[in-house]
Amino acid sequence: MKGTIILEGLEFHAYHGVYPHERSSGNKFEVDLAVQTEIQETAFADDLSGTLNYEDLYALVKAEMEKPSKLLERVAHAIAASVLRASSQALAAEVKISKFNPPIGGVCKKASVVVTLRKP
Repeated sequence: MKGTIILEGLEFHAYHGVYPHERSSGNKFEVDLAVQTEIQETAFADDLSGTLNYEDLYALVKAEMEKPSKLLERVAHAIAASVLRASSQALAAEVKISKFNPPIGGVCKKASVVVTLRKP
């Protein structure tokens, strides 16, 4: 059976941004991850092996967020690709990354990027 596993509001202090000050002092980021997956019957019998482990998904997101990058697009793509590589059950991954108070010269609570990858 197909289903979607969603982790919302993952918070990180990370060093992503085009400007040098963003990459030296960092900023607050929020990540939402939605993974379309094949949920096995064993999951409905309370067996974790039949679905995706939230802790494993979080670890994949955290590992990519720890790698400084200029663009959120690159980070979101790397997270989605990592999820698809790590799990044979994962069919597609959608990643939304939001940067709080981006340096755009005006008031902006957060700027976000969404990337979706699917297995062929």
